[in-house]
Amino acid sequence: MSLSNVPTDARFTLLVGAPERPLAPGRSSVGRRGTSDSAKANTRVVVYDTIVDEVSRSYGLESALLHAVISVESRYNPKAVSKKGAMGLMQLMPDTAKRYGVSDAFDPRQNLVGGAQYLRDLLRMFDNNVNLALAAYNAGENAVMRHGNRIPPYGETQRYVPLVLDLYKRFQIDS
Repeated sequence: MSLSNVPTDARFTLLVGAPERPLAPGRSSVGRRGTSDSAKANTRVVVYDTIVDEVSRSYGLESALLHAVISVESRYNPKAVSKKGAMGLMQLMPDTAKRYGVSDAFDPRQNLVGGAQYLRDLLRMFDNNVNLALAAYNAGENAVMRHGNRIPPYGETQRYVPLVLDLYKRFQIDS
């Protein structure tokens, strides 16, 4: 058992408190008495808004989709590292980073460019099926193909796809 206030794995179970809800891009939650923790988290979103918009336009993706992936993957932490070795805002695995020419996965721009290229390629590979592209982003394209071009029966992936889709829809509405 591992206890933490910072979940590092999609399998974590919340024991106390309420789960943090990612904020929509460009939203502020600054209270009268200063900046709350959620506002600090939101500041990171605003800081990356411009670059996410630029990168999404460059690769023909909706910025809402990139924001949703970033929210779930790293919660806008450019220094995030998963137990499996995924790094940065979009949690690129080392081989994926290398494939897309990312020399510094902790550099927000490089990470976003590599992640956007990968997501664009997954959408092309799976005929613009966002569900399958997201499943492949999480579990790998080979896992999706091995399971007959369906979302693999992995608990993490089964939770990941609807979570990203829900945020994607919310971010589309909020933009």
